Amino acid sequence: MLYHPKWSKVKKRLMSFVCEPLHSRVDFQVINYRKAHDQLGRAVITVDKVEMLSMCTITAEREEYYRERDIRIQLDDFSYDDVFNNRALQEQAHEQLKTEGIYGQYDFFSALEEYFNSPIEASLTSNNMIIKILCMLDRRVGKRTLRKMKESISEETLLVQEFYKLRCDAENIHSSK
Repeated sequence: MLYHPKWSKVKKRLMSFVCEPLHSRVDFQVINYRKAHDQLGRAVITVDKVEMLSMCTITAEREEYYRERDIRIQLDDFSYDDVFNNRALQEQAHEQLKTEGIYGQYDFFSALEEYFNSPIEASLTSNNMIIKILCMLDRRVGKRTLRKMKESISEETLLVQEFYKLRCDAENIHSSK
C-alpha cells in the first residue's frame, strides 16, 4: 500500500501531536530510494538526532521471505499453487516480524493512517508498536494517564518502554518503580 498524501503535510500533522517538551527533540523522516524497484525506502523516528526506530522496506521484505521459508520448512509445505495458503503464510511471517519490531516503510504509513483516524484512547490499547510509540509522544496523553501506565508499561516492548521513559523524563514524572 503506497501512501498518497504529501509527506510534508503528514509530517506537519504528526508533529502537531508531539508534546511540547519533546517537540524539538523528536523527528520523523521518510527516505525513499528512487532506484529501488518500488521506490520505497525507510521511515525513521529519531530522538536527539539518534535513530530509535528504522522501518526499512528492503530489510522487512527480506526478513519476511526468510520467515515464510522457515514456516514452510516447519510445515513441510512447499506447494505454491494455493493462493490463499500462500497469503496466510506470508501474513503469519509478517506478524512474526511485527512482534519483533521489524517494520517496513509501508507499516509506518499504515500505522499512521490508523493513528490519525482513531481516538487516542483506542491508540493507547493498540497492539501495534508504532502506534504505541506515537502515543508515548502524543500531547493528548496527559501526565495522569502516563502515571497510570507505570505498572502496565513493563508488559510493553523495550522500545515502547524507552519512549515511555523519554516522555516521563521530559514531563518530570518519575517513571522508575
